Amino acid sequence: MAQVQDVLEMQVVPLSSACGAEIKGVDLTKPLSRETVEAVRDAWNKHLVLVFRGQQISQDQQLKFASYFGDLGSRKKAPEKLRPRAEGSQQDHEKVLLVSNIKDDNGIPIGAFGEGDFWFHIDSGYAARPYQYTFLYALELPSTGGNTMFSNMYKAYDAVPAEIKAKLNGKRALHIHEYNRARQADARGDISGIPHHYHPVFVTHPYTGRKTLFVDRLMTTALEGFDPVEGATILNQLYDIGERREFIYEHVWQLGDFLMWDNRATIHARTDFPKEERRLLRRCTVEGEPIRE
Repeated sequence: MAQVQDVLEMQVVPLSSACGAEIKGVDLTKPLSRETVEAVRDAWNKHLVLVFRGQQISQDQQLKFASYFGDLGSRKKAPEKLRPRAEGSQQDHEKVLLVSNIKDDNGIPIGAFGEGDFWFHIDSGYAARPYQYTFLYALELPSTGGNTMFSNMYKAYDAVPAEIKAKLNGKRALHIHEYNRARQADARGDISGIPHHYHPVFVTHPYTGRKTLFVDRLMTTALEGFDPVEGATILNQLYDIGERREFIYEHVWQLGDFLMWDNRATIHARTDFPKEERRLLRRCTVEGEPIRE
């Protein structure tokens, strides 16, 4: 039986003034003590994004580690007409998503969301119970680009002007997912066949009790009860606040990097990378509770 790791071996090294910290002294292939799990959780609540470098973990080890923090999330199935954008030929575990531009011998993508840049978004923000946490592990990387940017939405909430906070108090926004990467979903017309949900604009984090801004440019498309033009104007202001550079930590991936982030307190995006170069990352998630204001 593998030796349980001691929390005394763990170090937390902040990576930016916005968010993000590297965790040193933790081997994700080994069982973690309850004290170590709680120390990781405490660092997570403080820094929102955690990075473990130089890990060599199997899919089962990744899922085991994620399960310390809650019930594993299942991969969301796209509606039939959108399924080619999200299903890959080698995605054979309901708890795992392959984020990759690689194609198999028949020219079919092995995973999903593989190419180009990716606008800021919240993982499964369009669902009634968006994922609480996401875990991503780097298996193959391009020579440049494909960086992941994380924005601290506590800071974004604090930066929203008082008059907009007053206007949006108790209001909800529509989140809709057409399985695009860099084009906002179209909320006009019949959306009954497209995944969507209304969530409060301002959310209380379930563990820290702090307020966060819960909107993103890719999937948040309308404000409930507002004239469409006024709603779009306000949302554009909120997008811009959430994407301020001083709120962002940009992660430059290395092979063996394992990242975990809090979907209640961050939005994230991907920079472009050479389309002819291979990129493969393995994702799993932890389910979240319904969003509360």
